[in-house]
Amino acid sequence: MAEMILPGTYIEVRAEGLISAGAIATGNIGIVGTAARGPRNEVRALGSYGEALDLFGAYDSFVSPNVTGSPLSLTRALEQAYRGGARSVYAVRIAAGDPTASSLDVLTDGGDPAFTLTAVDPGTWGDAVAMKIVDQGAPGAANWKLTLTYRSVTETFEGADVAAVHDAVGTSTLVEVGTVDNGTAGFATLDPAVHLAGGADEPVVSSIDVAAGLAELEDEPVNIVLVAGFGSTAIRGVVGAHLERTENEGKERIAVIGVADPGTSSDASAPIAEASAILDDRIALVAPGLVSTDATARAVVDLPASYLAAVVAGRLATVDPHISLTNKTVAVDNLQPKYTSTVYKNLLQNRMLLVRKKMGFQVVKAITTDNGAFKQISIRRTVDYAKEGVRQSSDPYIGRLNNARVRAAMQATLDGFLSQMVLDEMLVSYELSVTATRAQEIAGIAQVTMTLLPTFSIDFIKVTMNLQ
Repeated sequence: MAEMILPGTYIEVRAEGLISAGAIATGNIGIVGTAARGPRNEVRALGSYGEALDLFGAYDSFVSPNVTGSPLSLTRALEQAYRGGARSVYAVRIAAGDPTASSLDVLTDGGDPAFTLTAVDPGTWGDAVAMKIVDQGAPGAANWKLTLTYRSVTETFEGADVAAVHDAVGTSTLVEVGTVDNGTAGFATLDPAVHLAGGADEPVVSSIDVAAGLAELEDEPVNIVLVAGFGSTAIRGVVGAHLERTENEGKERIAVIGVADPGTSSDASAPIAEASAILDDRIALVAPGLVSTDATARAVVDLPASYLAAVVAGRLATVDPHISLTNKTVAVDNLQPKYTSTVYKNLLQNRMLLVRKKMGFQVVKAITTDNGAFKQISIRRTVDYAKEGVRQSSDPYIGRLNNARVRAAMQATLDGFLSQMVLDEMLVSYELSVTATRAQEIAGIAQVTMTLLPTFSIDFIKVTMNLQ
């Protein structure tokens, strides 16, 4: 209320009753992995696999990668995640050092330097950029045409001499052009085209590089975390630390990771050993591996469980928090290895999220590695949803009066949010109170007490048949 000095009517509008929770993201995926293109340790938002290829480049052959033993993982995992149903993704390229950009020295017709072309992003993707130079002019009136091609992209630049073409190439989306030399000369004809060369991806990454990539995702609205190409033995520590850190900052999320060794069809000792090292209500451990078609090698390959985790994460992103993936189908061609029923039972008892062949391919049981209240992934996600909604509903009241009227408005805001969760079948019911003793009022504390009854999913159906 303004100071009332001049006679008149002074109006105060109290808008606390209009405060409500905003939209809450539930299916955003955050992923880190190695790639052929893009800046290192920077977040890029993606809406489709096509965008992923444009930003991070195609993956190399899984069987014969550019660097032995370290196939590129980011777009390979994104291919599986989008196949599973992913929509909004925040991706980070990681590398063991700064990747190198591909380049090509362009020469004049006398063999002298003209300028250097360098790929706009570092990495081996630039080695696929091809350049051709021909003279399309009449005798005595040169008209040099420089053509760049990359995948489905073709760029052409024309000019009468080196300097003119150099200036035109400055608008390219594929390359950056260096300083021009011998600008009045012509070019040495290049036909057929030659490729840029020298790109390096630095894909031999460690858990330290994974941690650096995950750190870039901490401030993003991520709900599901993936680490492309890594098994649990190498990353469980950094992933667990990331999940704890983000939870403490009010940015709750869960991770879906694969086992490093899925074992064999009849021997589960290796994955069980991995599962015994993880007990976390925010980590789901996935097995087995999957069979997929490698688009680069054009061959069918066996991929590790981390790529099945990407499919599961993509599928998880398509369902509401309270909907369980148990018995839901996932988009895979086949599994490897093919576990026996006994192995499936052993792995389930060791808190693993498994996929089996049944009416297509289905998640056996959507669980985390927790033994307690948050065993079901849906319960973990529902509670995280409730926490974010309560946070969004309550934060606007900070700094307002701590009196009965404002606390009643806060309770109405929270009641509206929780009531909607009941209507959406996320909760069975709830109890809510917003209070403050005189001491709490003096300390600036409004006490919110809630009891939530989340809705659990059906994992088993027990049938008793009485025959007469």
